[in-house]
Amino acid sequence: MTIKLTSPAAVAAALTAMLAAAPAAAADYVQAPGSTLAFASRYDGELFTGRFSRFDTKLSFDPASPETGTLDVTIGLASAATGNDDRDTTLKAAEFFDVARFAQARYTANGFRRLDDDRYAADGTLELRGVRKPVTLTFTWKDGAQPVLEGRAVVKRLDFGVGEGDWADTASIPNEVNVSTRVVLKPR
Repeated sequence: MTIKLTSPAAVAAALTAMLAAAPAAAADYVQAPGSTLAFASRYDGELFTGRFSRFDTKLSFDPASPETGTLDVTIGLASAATGNDDRDTTLKAAEFFDVARFAQARYTANGFRRLDDDRYAADGTLELRGVRKPVTLTFTWKDGAQPVLEGRAVVKRLDFGVGEGDWADTASIPNEVNVSTRVVLKPR
């Protein structure tokens, strides 16, 4: 079927209809104050938690088209803090994060999967200590003036050489480290 556009009003109406049918473009966001990036593990059976106080998040996301999303998070490894000075010093040492050689970790993802109403998965890549491995971040999305992304991932520390030597014993420290984040966002 061909439609003849014979007047400026008809052209305007046709353009308006086409724009309304076009998919919404992803919005670009940056991290805002109030964001957290935490981790949890065990040492000799005792649970401990920690946080990275320095991390930077850039996100492009449209809940209607999650497959077009991108995520880029840079993490300052020296900012890891657990509230235990000895543990914090050990985390920065060569056997763990080796912050003298690797100051940052980076997580990137291109394209997300919808899991259900407000849950998504980012099948991304974590680069830590010079090693790049796939890590899936599952997250919820709360829209608003300052949207919030809340996510969780499991990182296998030994895949990245975190906890080498005597620390590689998974009876003392499990291989799986739980990571959680709450990122408050603002438009870029």
